[in-house]
Amino acid sequence: MKVRLLSIGKDRSGLFEPAVQEYARRLEHYTRFELIEMNEASGRKLKPGEAKSAEAAAILGKRKPQDWIVALDERGTLLDSVELSRYVAKAQTGSKDLLFVIGGDEGLDDSVRGAAHQVMSLSRMTLPHRLARVVLIEQLYRAFTILKGEPYHK
Repeated sequence: MKVRLLSIGKDRSGLFEPAVQEYARRLEHYTRFELIEMNEASGRKLKPGEAKSAEAAAILGKRKPQDWIVALDERGTLLDSVELSRYVAKAQTGSKDLLFVIGGDEGLDDSVRGAAHQVMSLSRMTLPHRLARVVLIEQLYRAFTILKGEPYHK
């Protein structure tokens, strides 16, 4: 099984990147993991709706037939860590790869949410998408430790 995280935008501040890299390194112990950073479409002087639409086309162009797409959106279903681990286990059992998608500053286009097998929320609060990457990767690491019965999750 492979887990990919497709994220619009990059951490230009450098604030979150060390945590992303640390948890990505830890996650590699359990599964193949790939972080895909795509450029924001807003840099092309598009209107917000047009930017989201352009980003959606790029996102959907990256999906593969074996992917279970999980769109991150504040209006999605809240899962706790154990529920996320069950979702990961279900994907493993179904021989599916997981593709998590985090939108840019304007969020995700409806077409991405519609194509997703699951729309998930990390919090009811709005998180900066760069922080959401850290939270998601840590939670994926935690999910795999739960599945392996390791003591990280207390």
